[in-house]
Amino acid sequence: MSKPILERIADLDWEGLHQTLDEQGFAAFPPTLSAEECRDLIETYDQPLFFRSTIQMARYRFGIGEYKYYQSPLPDLLQELREGFYPQIIQAENFC
Repeated sequence: MSKPILERIADLDWEGLHQTLDEQGFAAFPPTLSAEECRDLIETYDQPLFFRSTIQMARYRFGIGEYKYYQSPLPDLLQELREGFYPQIIQAENFC
């Protein structure tokens, strides 16, 4: 995936995704990240400097495992995903 992330997101079939979101309340997105980009995100998990807090799911009866909140600034890749997806998802809310 040689295109920039924002371009890959813009190239998605947003009309179809919005329609699916409107009809079903959810939509499956096609792969948007490369295997290397996924690995890069996964590797942040064991690096505490990226996270502001960790939630133990069982403590709150949310199941098992843990959830981590990234701290600011987000890793570049996550920031780009946020900047690409949020405007489209907000637009989708207007379809409902």
